[in-house]
Amino acid sequence: MVWVFNNLTEIWQHTLEHLQIALPPIILSFIIAIPLGWLAKRFPPARGTILTLASLLYAIPSLPLLIVIPVLIGTGLQDPINVVIALTLYGIALMARSTADGLRSVDPDVRQSATALGYSPWTQFWAVEFPLAGPVLLAGIRVVSVSTISLTTVGGVLGIPGLGLLFTDGFQRGLVEEITTGIVLVIVIAVVMDTVLVMLGRWLMPWTRVASPAVRRRRNLRAVTT
Repeated sequence: MVWVFNNLTEIWQHTLEHLQIALPPIILSFIIAIPLGWLAKRFPPARGTILTLASLLYAIPSLPLLIVIPVLIGTGLQDPINVVIALTLYGIALMARSTADGLRSVDPDVRQSATALGYSPWTQFWAVEFPLAGPVLLAGIRVVSVSTISLTTVGGVLGIPGLGLLFTDGFQRGLVEEITTGIVLVIVIAVVMDTVLVMLGRWLMPWTRVASPAVRRRRNLRAVTT
């Protein structure tokens, strides 16, 4: 604990740097996965190809990827943007399937009701399918959030700012307290982010709080037909 109290400023700085790197990939992967999931749902023959290619992104080893990205885009090896790009790719790999599954889970009766009411495909997607796919999308983004916050620490091996530096520095200096602090803070950030996402989901999707699937289905049908 002595090391923690003596280095609070440094710990706080690394925590902020960690968040600055981790948050953009979570948002970007969600945004990019929406059209990919829509394409997979809209064109069933291409679904397997799209989702397989997206999933293969997660199979790319993180350290080699962080070395290749600077070569491709001309940034420095220790530029945080390299981690942002890599984590966005990993997030897309996880989120694309969740998006496709979420859109696929929308009751066909609801789609037919929306079509019968004259909804255009664009309006039907944003006003009907996307909101009803919300619970599955929320589950997917929660996984992406935890994974991204954890993987951000890999950048510490290359000297990229963040909590990963507490691991590498603590290992080199033999400071167990520093390593433990990094582990605890990553877990805390992941839990806090997950809690925020759950609360945000409950606020944006109040109909999912207590209703059973059968009740939600009836509510969805009434919402479309009114």
